[in-house]
Amino acid sequence: MSLGSGRCHYHPERAGLGICVECRNVICTECTTQFEGINRCAKCLGERLAKARTLVARKDWSPGNVVLALAAVALLFGGFYGLTFLAGR
Repeated sequence: MSLGSGRCHYHPERAGLGICVECRNVICTECTTQFEGINRCAKCLGERLAKARTLVARKDWSPGNVVLALAAVALLFGGFYGLTFLAGR
C-alpha cells in the first residue's frame, strides 16, 4: 500500500493507525508494536531482534590494546626505576 492511501500495508482492508519508522509502511492496530516509544511493524521488529541476538566477535588483544599494555609496563618500570634512583641518593 502507498503511504497516502491510509490503509495497512499488511491488511489492505483495514485503516492504518501509524507508520513504521523502519520501513515507512502504513500499519494497522494489529500490526503496530511500540518499541522504545516508536511504532514498528512485526517484520522490522523481528529483524531488529535478530540483530540484537547476533553475537559480535570480540577481539581481546587488538593492536591498540597491545600499545596501551606496553605503555603501562613502560610507565611502571620507569616509576620503579625513578624511585630506586631517588632512594639511592
